[in-house]
Amino acid sequence: MRTLCSSTLIGEFFVIGFAGLVAMKDPDLSMSAVWTVSGIAMLLSVLLCAVVTRPGGIAMGWALQIALIASGFIVPSMFVLGAIFAALWWASVHYGRKIDEAKARFAAQAGSSTPDAV
Repeated sequence: MRTLCSSTLIGEFFVIGFAGLVAMKDPDLSMSAVWTVSGIAMLLSVLLCAVVTRPGGIAMGWALQIALIASGFIVPSMFVLGAIFAALWWASVHYGRKIDEAKARFAAQAGSSTPDAV
């Protein structure tokens, strides 16, 4: 699960950065405000890679997905990109757990089927 979720979060890092560049074009927003918010969100996406398997890591990832979708009020294309990344996040969590369970079953089978020494 960690690999899939981290891949999604790193993709979001770049999308957030590009969204910051687009938001800079808005004359109503100051450059410092745009880059403060974008920078915090980018940092959070990288830090979440380290804590995704810890308690609360998945929930924090969902919070980031909601924030990414909500950023569509500033950069309208983020509604679509946020929804795409939320779907990728769901798939990463869902299929990552299935992969982890399959790995655990395989490891248990491999450990219990060792041939007896003659």
